Amino acid sequence: MKKCLSLLVLMVWCSVMVIAQQKKSVTPSPADTAKRPAALAPRPPQTGPKPYKEVITDKATTRKGLFTVHKLEDKWYFELADSLLNRDVLVVNRISKAPINTRAGFYGYAGDEINENVIRFEKGPNNKIWLRNISYSVYAKDSSKPMYKSVLNSNIQPIAAAFDIKAFSKDSAGVVIDITDFINSDNDILFFASYFKSSLRIGGVQSDKSYIADIRSYPINTEIKTVKTYSKTPAPGLIPGMPVAPAGNATFELNSSLVLLPKVPMRPRFYDDRVAYFTTEYTDFDADPQGVKDINIITRWRLEPKEEDMEKYKRGELVEPKKPIIFYIDPNTPAKWVPYLIQGVNDWQKAFEKAGFKNAIMARRAPTREEDSTWSLEDARYSAVVYKPSEIPNARGPHVHDPRSGEILESHIDWYHNVMSLLRNWYLIQASPSDPRARKAHFDDELMGDLIRFVSSHEVGHTLGLPHNMGASSATPVEKLRDKAWVEANGHTSSIMDYARFNYVAQPEDKIGPAGLYPRIGEYDLWSIEWGYKLLPGKTEEEEKDILNDWVKSCFSNARLRFLHADGMDPRAQTESLGDDNMKANEYGIKNLKWIVPQLPKWLNEKGEDYKNLDQVYDEVYTTYSRYMGHAVTYIGGIYTDLKTTDQDGAVYTVVPKALQKEALAFLQKNLFTTPTWLLNKAIMEKVTSPVEEKISSLQDTWLGALLNTSRLQRLISSTNRDANAYHLDDYMNDLKKGIWSELTTRAPIDNYRRNLQKAFVERLSVLASNTPPTGGGGGGISISFGPSVEVKKTDIISVARGTLRALKAEIAAAIPAYADKMSRYHLQDLNERIDRVLNPR
Repeated sequence: MKKCLSLLVLMVWCSVMVIAQQKKSVTPSPADTAKRPAALAPRPPQTGPKPYKEVITDKATTRKGLFTVHKLEDKWYFELADSLLNRDVLVVNRISKAPINTRAGFYGYAGDEINENVIRFEKGPNNKIWLRNISYSVYAKDSSKPMYKSVLNSNIQPIAAAFDIKAFSKDSAGVVIDITDFINSDNDILFFASYFKSSLRIGGVQSDKSYIADIRSYPINTEIKTVKTYSKTPAPGLIPGMPVAPAGNATFELNSSLVLLPKVPMRPRFYDDRVAYFTTEYTDFDADPQGVKDINIITRWRLEPKEEDMEKYKRGELVEPKKPIIFYIDPNTPAKWVPYLIQGVNDWQKAFEKAGFKNAIMARRAPTREEDSTWSLEDARYSAVVYKPSEIPNARGPHVHDPRSGEILESHIDWYHNVMSLLRNWYLIQASPSDPRARKAHFDDELMGDLIRFVSSHEVGHTLGLPHNMGASSATPVEKLRDKAWVEANGHTSSIMDYARFNYVAQPEDKIGPAGLYPRIGEYDLWSIEWGYKLLPGKTEEEEKDILNDWVKSCFSNARLRFLHADGMDPRAQTESLGDDNMKANEYGIKNLKWIVPQLPKWLNEKGEDYKNLDQVYDEVYTTYSRYMGHAVTYIGGIYTDLKTTDQDGAVYTVVPKALQKEALAFLQKNLFTTPTWLLNKAIMEKVTSPVEEKISSLQDTWLGALLNTSRLQRLISSTNRDANAYHLDDYMNDLKKGIWSELTTRAPIDNYRRNLQKAFVERLSVLASNTPPTGGGGGGISISFGPSVEVKKTDIISVARGTLRALKAEIAAAIPAYADKMSRYHLQDLNERIDRVLNPR
């Protein structure tokens, strides 16, 4: 009975399931659908902005500033006020913390700037916000002219990113966008520029090992801090074809500063070659009615009087600017150096007084976290001297500027710890004959602090817009460099922006003190700051240009107020040189080096230490000596360049007088090609690793190559077309030959150094005579530097080279029978055969 009942129940259950399945398969009528409750109808996906409270809930953490920043769980939102749309925003990206395995030269350290962009947020269609990457490389100023629209149409700014509007602000005067994915991506707006990634050998970002650390917002800037892990590309293999091990990963902490640029750009000041500033450039389609013109405007800080002080400023009274230039000293800087770095900044105050401002620039210690929790070294509102624990012996003074106007907005001076070793070497070698404090391995803090102050001032000058003025030191007569009263009062160069370093001309008997040995802010620096920063209220741009031009012309005759471009051809504008006559100045410099070298083992003797300091300083002696030779080489085929405008009289380009060129060659014959045996100090050579013997031959060959550089030889030819009294190429080549081969006249034995030099001479002339690249050999393996391309076959160079070889061959052949010294005779026979193969190839 139970069994039958169960079977009946099962049949009823099956019938019910079949009916239900049939009902499911029946398509409902429209009427049936209409009768359904609304809650059961399918809801279409919602698109477009949502109500503000649904996006930015009560759980969000909010920070107000330039952009209001909201954080909700792992999402970050920017609330952009409508007033900020279409405004230019400067993005400055820096490394906050760096790994040790990615450095490349000067780059890869904490504080380094790695990218810079101008961006603009603007509304697009379909509830989108565009982020455009803005360029100011082309320009048309007058919006009333057709050219303005044409330029815009041909230079549409690229859209770098697009964001959905998630919500409108509470007051409907702004929009909310989700910035999370953009910050988490690997883009070149917020992070590394592609060329930096290449130089640091980093690849793509690894998302699972990267994150947003924090975003803070301030009145005119928003700061984004991220941790980014990148794949590291391996270094090139040492052996071609051999595999290299993977390089792993590199993790950085990065900071991106988004800084609102002024709504009204600062009035620009146009560049003048005769004064020189760093510049920003653009192509102007309005400036020339019959074409286009490349415009350069100088980079400078915006210094303006307060409104209540404008009349005082116009009357010539000193006033304080609305916003002074302030540098903060990195909190990580060793405390004992902080006062010297501060003084290096403050030294520029007197320069700005020439421009009408007092207290215009200053340095301060960075506030502690307790004093100001909002202050940050990465904040682009603050300029700083950033101390870097680096082995690089250097310092740098870059700056960030508004590309629309040249206004400098901030600067981070890079101060590398090991710059002190460079200062020690320079000062010991250049100033120890005059300053006994420099005659030891480690300077006292007071002396090192003074040297730090000098470098600080130099780098600050760069941040003010000033480039190097390598010609400033040439305005000082050499005899004044030994005049104690004059040089201590005026300094050995008229600009701290020169690479004049220290007064190496001063001799021990001159008794010149530090004031005559150290560089300082000089006459040119005061003048250039006045030219760049003094305001001309009430003048139009054209009137201002005329006034500035008149200032330059009125000062042009004063060599101490001149800017000279270091083009490699003007002997007045050279690095590390002093005085108006390099040969005379460097004779004094060599005299000092000869006095220093024998004393180095005693000065650098430190108990328990090895000879590393002696090796390093001795190598610097060699390098300094080589520079002195290079100064003289520049005179050969030299051209003085005095840039002028069309309303100035006189030549722009002038051939260096023949007498000076011959004096330079005589200097080289005496101090370089005559073996400098004073460098071969046995007491030092037996304790250091530097192969000084090889270095002397290498140095002789290097500067011989510079003397026979085809561009230099062609300038000698061209100079005779400009000036009949110029140094003729054939005369020069004959003078060079006579000095290098002086033994042929006296029949004196030829030592090993001279034999190497003479082989190098024949090898280099052979290359010129055959117009073929060198194949090595000769003088221990040499390299030929041709410089800019000169087609030798179409010039007199090949003719003079072959003629010189013919004359030399005859002189060698005549001398060989008189030589009893076996090595000298072998040497001459060898070169006689080499020359014959060049002149009479089979």
